[in-house]
This record gives sequence, structure tokens and C-alpha cells, in this order.
Amino acid sequence: MPNGNASSQGVTNRTVVERKSDRELVVRRMFDAPAHIVFEAWSNPELFPRWWVPKSAGMSLVSCDMDIRTGGAYRLVFSHPAFDKTMAFFGTYREVTPNTRMVWTNEESDQGAVTTVTFEDKGDKTLVTYHELYPTTEALEEALTGSAEGLPEQFAQLDALLAAA
Repeated sequence: MPNGNASSQGVTNRTVVERKSDRELVVRRMFDAPAHIVFEAWSNPELFPRWWVPKSAGMSLVSCDMDIRTGGAYRLVFSHPAFDKTMAFFGTYREVTPNTRMVWTNEESDQGAVTTVTFEDKGDKTLVTYHELYPTTEALEEALTGSAEGLPEQFAQLDALLAAA
């Protein structure tokens, strides 16, 4: 995984993925859109499915239920042609501050992370910081060889969606 200076001055439109500790993963990327537009792409259940699933994964998001408010819940259901069943990811929004911050739990297993996404307004750009705190080192290790691998591609897809808007 690439490392590098991820301060707001050092992040460009390149996704920087860093393991911050034995239980923490931080991903940063600058987007060429104001924070309210980037936040909308994260919080609108019509926009979110258009960029969240890495195209290379061969999966599709078949259901996207999002009640984006503090105390609200989400449920994302994925399918893959190689499997007969669907996979569901779900949790609760612990904090939602429009255009600034979202914090949610990942409750599909006891190894789920708490995810915090911040949207830092930089004029006509937005620095997104995606932070995951896992309950164990093993849970982070599993994420690094699974879902976290897709984050650079997902962020590139978000960048493309924002550029097309």
C-alpha cells in the first residue's frame, strides 16, 4: 500500500492508504468538488451505488438502504455471479454532520470496524479522510486483504462520478 505525506497540502487526486496502527486504517484523497457535493455522493442512496462497488470486483449492489442521520441505519446487499447467495453489510450511523462528518458501525460481524469519514472543505475541493478502527489486529489484517484493497478503485470511481456531474 502506498504511503506518503497525507496532509491536506500533500494529498492530490491520488488515494493514499496508510496503516496507522495495528487496528487502524486511514485513506485520504482530494476531490475536485466542494464538500457538499462530495457529501451528497456519500449520503444519497441513488448516487452511492454508482461508485461504491469496485468495478473490478465483479459484484453488484442490489439493495442500498440508507437512513443518513445520527441514530439511523444502513443495509447494503451485494451479489456476485460466482456465488449463489447475497452478502449484507449493515450498521448504525453514530454521527452525521452534513457536509462535514459521518461515523458508522459495521455490524455484520463482531470484527466490524467503526468507520469515520470527514469532508474537509478546501474551497472548490474536498479532502476526504476515511478512517477505520477495527476491534482486533486480525480484523484489520483481513480487511487489508479484502474490502480495503478496493478503496483506491472506489475513490477513483467517485472522482469520475464527481467529474461527470
